[in-house]
Amino acid sequence: MPAVISAPAAAMRHPFIRAYRSDDRADVARICLLTASGGSDATGVYSDDSLMPEVFALPYVTYAPELAFVVDDGSGRAVGYIIAVADTAAFIDWWKREWTPGFVSRHPSPGPATSHAPSFTEADLLKAGSDPERMRIAELGEYPAHLHIDLLPELQGKGFGRRLVETLRDALAERGVPGVHLSMDPNNTSARAFYDRLGFRELASHRPTSPLLGIATARPVE
Repeated sequence: MPAVISAPAAAMRHPFIRAYRSDDRADVARICLLTASGGSDATGVYSDDSLMPEVFALPYVTYAPELAFVVDDGSGRAVGYIIAVADTAAFIDWWKREWTPGFVSRHPSPGPATSHAPSFTEADLLKAGSDPERMRIAELGEYPAHLHIDLLPELQGKGFGRRLVETLRDALAERGVPGVHLSMDPNNTSARAFYDRLGFRELASHRPTSPLLGIATARPVE
């Protein structure tokens, strides 16, 4: 007699946080794209859907895979991530040397216009991909690390964002890194509320149109 299945297999999966693996690379790129428009799907916003991941995700897992953590949906598929570098200044130097040449070769100029008109234009995106000096903020002494975090909608509001940040802070603290910072889309108000709840604070270089937030890696003893 066949076994009775009381629930779909997907419903019995339990998401969990684990270290990034090289076979997560495509999932990381996909998550980046699906959350890159103020937290919403950026598919089709630019002429090439690979642009956002090539600027805001893939360089990180290439340079520092040991500081990348994903939320696994229970089947091996990543549905969220946090990625970071411990030393932004060294990352900038690496980017210039190792990432910019290939990026410029792949994306020499903006592609055909799409039906979208993002405020962060494709020309802006190409500049961001070829000029990592944008990351050299005045506060690198106190906050040398920086991060990006993205979760697919199915994972949001379930505590995984907080747990990813805590996982990264602990990993950075173990390496002796005092603080971590992030920049963000000023239109993503839900993300800003999330960071505020976690204790991120505006840095001196913060501007309303270019939010810059930081937090110490050491977590208060609970």
